[in-house]
Amino acid sequence: MGAVEDRLSELGLTVPDVVPPVAAYVPVVRDGDLVFTSGQLPMVAGALAATGKVGAEVDADAAKALAETCALNAIAAIKSEIGDLDKVSRVVKVVGFVASDPGFTGQPGVINGASELFVKAFGDKGIHARSAVGVAALPLDAPVEVEVIVSVRD
Repeated sequence: MGAVEDRLSELGLTVPDVVPPVAAYVPVVRDGDLVFTSGQLPMVAGALAATGKVGAEVDADAAKALAETCALNAIAAIKSEIGDLDKVSRVVKVVGFVASDPGFTGQPGVINGASELFVKAFGDKGIHARSAVGVAALPLDAPVEVEVIVSVRD
């Protein structure tokens, strides 16, 4: 294990298997020094950890934890492409989508679950640009979805 996986282990986390696509796409693509993940849902052992709208069926704290799960799944996708997570030289951009009840406006706090995990895992290399977007619905009625772009060095 490298330093990134050691830090995750200290948090009680392990890199899971890559979540299989639910439609016609691949989980991750590398183009030169950039690695792009597809949107990652909060899947655990092949099933969604929760469903519903944030601010209605899912509270903000639970959604923040689900965003962390999405980030961990993104890390798994990245590892499947580059082999060693220590090759990540920078988390460049994170985009988080929150299936939101119409009155819910706490999307940035929810996506902090993903952002905070990237910083814990990658240290200063995990600090990134970000968007947190409220949407009407996500695939499979997921409450949260996260995609990430990282830069890597071989």
